[in-house]
Amino acid sequence: MSVVVAYKYTSNPQDASVNSDGTLDWSRAKASVSEYDTVAMQLGHNLAQALSTEVVGVSVGDAALSSSLAKKAAMSRGLARGLVVADDETSEWSMTKIASAIAGLVKRVEDAQIVVAGDSSVDEGAKLTSALIGGFLGWPTFQNVVAVEQDGDDWKVTQIAGSGRRTVRIAGPIVVAATSDAVDPLVPAMKDILMAGRKPVEVVAASDLELSGAAASVSETSRPEKRVRKHELFKGDDAAEQLAAALKSNGVL
Repeated sequence: MSVVVAYKYTSNPQDASVNSDGTLDWSRAKASVSEYDTVAMQLGHNLAQALSTEVVGVSVGDAALSSSLAKKAAMSRGLARGLVVADDETSEWSMTKIASAIAGLVKRVEDAQIVVAGDSSVDEGAKLTSALIGGFLGWPTFQNVVAVEQDGDDWKVTQIAGSGRRTVRIAGPIVVAATSDAVDPLVPAMKDILMAGRKPVEVVAASDLELSGAAASVSETSRPEKRVRKHELFKGDDAAEQLAAALKSNGVL
């Protein structure tokens, strides 16, 4: 059995700037592994260790994804090997097409039984990729996952559900999207980075995969609507009670 981690090597939003029209300028942003995906990598690594198996990274991105820098950034986080589609044309692909390519890479991993992904990505944040991957694979997908383990022939998946948690047992291959605080990702040591350079990363041609032709694109972006503040002032000995009542009436509490 193999554990697969889907990750994204993309521009770091900390280096991006906001244009006057509210859109983001990524031209000076340096590429790195998405912060959400470092959690997925750590969770996948922990799971693979518990199961005494390997963890394989899969990713789709531009040509930079096959660079030595990208390889070390990903492989240094506990991945044993990787399969990637590194093609500049992917920057024009829809999220659906990218997810179909990731699913195609997963199918190339022998006896893959679980795909671990982050619950979002730093550049898009649509929270759809895990569900799309599961759809193309025909595997059930669980989001808001804080823990996952194998229990006999079943998976035991713990999710955030409202203000609490729930645990689901399910047999067969699955896709899980880990919350940003599911585990604390370890920072790679210099030894990990040096060893990562020797780990195999196979570059798969897009033409070798069955890709979805579904088209989707962002048609418009806009600034968030400004909310008018009420400027309510509560006075008197029962000011705290007045504040609590106001918060409840506005759905805050």
